Amino acid sequence: MSHDKYGLGRVLAVEQDITVLVDFGAETYRIAAPYAKLVKL
Repeated sequence: MSHDKYGLGRVLAVEQDITVLVDFGAETYRIAAPYAKLVKL
């Protein structure tokens, strides 16, 4: 995945189809739907 602010990341988990847990290397973020700033690569 790629995020406008955080850069390249890897999805670690999908939680109840409303949030995704993404590892961006230095930090891990929980991003809620809609995933407007995430782009699947």
